[in-house]
Formats: sequence, structure tokens, C-alpha cells
Amino acid sequence: MARKIFKYHGYTLEELQEMPLDDVIEMFPARQRRSLKRGFLPRQQKVLDKIRKFNKTEQKKGGKPQIIKTHCRDMIVLPEMVGLTLGIYNGQEFTQVEIQPEMIGCFFGEFAPTRKRVQHGDPGMGATRSSMFVPLK
Repeated sequence: MARKIFKYHGYTLEELQEMPLDDVIEMFPARQRRSLKRGFLPRQQKVLDKIRKFNKTEQKKGGKPQIIKTHCRDMIVLPEMVGLTLGIYNGQEFTQVEIQPEMIGCFFGEFAPTRKRVQHGDPGMGATRSSMFVPLK
């Protein structure tokens, strides 16, 4: 069975990577397009420079891909970032994210949730004052 080829607005990944950035920006949704037309913020430019420097050198240290760490959660995934591993800060730790072609046009922060799902347990000794009167199992 043939693997489905990724396309973004009718363009393959290779075509998107060859395109000028201005043409790619025109295909993004309105919020991302507006943000990128205003230009990159200094922190976003710093991340982009790190990524471009890494793409030029193509270094793989110790057999595993090098992780580019960033606190910049409002950066938008561009076609040149596909295949990289980023460490996106979620307020507590750096979440490792492998950039896939389907992520193009999304913000970094969407892939590193800042809140954990709450899982409440059974009431036990010391949970609350009312639990003093719950019979132990």
C-alpha cells in the first residue's frame, strides 16, 4: 500500500521548502499570517537563527539528534523546521517535540501543554478533615 504524500494547500513538503517565505506565509491561516507579516520578534528571530544554523551544519552528536531548546512558544512552525527535534518549555520542563509536516502553520506552544490532567484518587487518611470519619478499607 502506497504511503499518502503530505500536501499543504496542494504543495508537497519539498515545494514548500523551496518556496520563498513570503509565499508560504500567504497560505497560512489569518492569525499566523498577520503575526508573520508584522515580522519576527527578537526572541523568535533568535530561534529561527539557531534552526537555520543547525540545518546548515546538519550535526548529529552521539547518534541521536541534537535538541534545540526554546522558551518561545509563540513561534510558528515553518517548512524548514520539519524533521528537527525541539525542546519546548512548558513552564516546568522542556518537552521534546519532533516536528512533522502536519505541524506546519501551528504554534510551538500547541505541542507542549502547560497543564497536566487532574486525576483525583480515593479519599484516604489525611486527605481532608471529613475523611477522618471515612472507614478504612
